[in-house]
Amino acid sequence: MIPLEQTSDGVVLCIKPHPGAHRNAITGSHDGALKVAVSQAPEKGKAMAAILALLAKSLGLKKNQFELLSGQTSTQKKILIRGISAEELTQKIETVLGELELESGDSAASE
Repeated sequence: MIPLEQTSDGVVLCIKPHPGAHRNAITGSHDGALKVAVSQAPEKGKAMAAILALLAKSLGLKKNQFELLSGQTSTQKKILIRGISAEELTQKIETVLGELELESGDSAASE
C-alpha cells in the first residue's frame, strides 16, 4: 500500500519516475512510492508533463488536478492531487495496481 498524506489543499502522492522508458505505464510500487514510467526524456519538463498526464488518465482524473510539489530533479517526487480524498485515491491506485497484477499474471500464464 502506498501511504498518502491528506492536506487542506488535497492529497500528496509520492512517485518514483522512470523517464526514457520503452512505454508509458504505472509499473507498480516501491518503498512507499508509485512507480511511473514514461518514454519522454527528462529534459525541459517533458517527462514531468508526461507523468502528470499519465497519472490523470490512469486514475480517471483531470490533468489540472495535479501539481508537482517537490523533487523536480530528484528520483522521488511528491505530487499534490486536488479534488479527491485520500480514501478515493487509494481505491483508484489499488484498482490500477490490481489490473497491473492481472496483466502480469496473464502474461506469465501464457508463457
